[in-house]
Amino acid sequence: MTDEVGKPAADAALAVPIWDLPVRVVHWSLVLLIAFSWWSAENGEIAWHLRSGLTILFLLLFRLAWGFLGSSTARFSSFITGPRRLAAYLRAPAEWRGIGHTPLGSLSVVALLGLIALQVGFGLPLSDEDGIVTGPLNRLVSFETAEWAHEVHELLFNLLLALIVLHVAAIIFYRWRGKRLVRAMITGDSVDYPAGTRGLVAAGPARFLICLGLAGAVTGWIALGAPGL
Repeated sequence: MTDEVGKPAADAALAVPIWDLPVRVVHWSLVLLIAFSWWSAENGEIAWHLRSGLTILFLLLFRLAWGFLGSSTARFSSFITGPRRLAAYLRAPAEWRGIGHTPLGSLSVVALLGLIALQVGFGLPLSDEDGIVTGPLNRLVSFETAEWAHEVHELLFNLLLALIVLHVAAIIFYRWRGKRLVRAMITGDSVDYPAGTRGLVAAGPARFLICLGLAGAVTGWIALGAPGL
């Protein structure tokens, strides 16, 4: 019995753990919530749009904290890299043996997370032209600034869509080259590494609870309008 690329099914026993559950949940939740945010905005469901945006904010804050306290492949120090390492990878991608994000893939991750963060950030103080629809931090800015934030918020979504298309194209390209990125992000494991490759080093539940608590506290504070500012 073989899988889709002709490898023996027994190879499943050699699967290497790459992504922990929090990383996978954040990833797929962002996929669903970005789609829902677009739908809710297009259909005038502004209350749901705001709830979706705050949930995205929570996920981003959790991912930021998890990038410092989480499992080995989730940490920013494991995949954010400099130009020299990126150039070496581009010269010989077949020689890359690290697990998790490649130096090129890390650029995509940082760009996506950064752009989503900007999108949410400009949504917090925005206001429509009538001042009816407002974000939770609208009281902290002038009406003109709020309108400008609304315009930037819409512009950034178009840029985000372009980046998502590029991201999907890269996934398709890697699948054509035999690397199953989507499967790994669903199951957490990958069979695309040589036998004997060491998997991720998991973080404990205490760190998970700390990240969850920090993200929840900051999100709640912002949702209430950042009292005290």
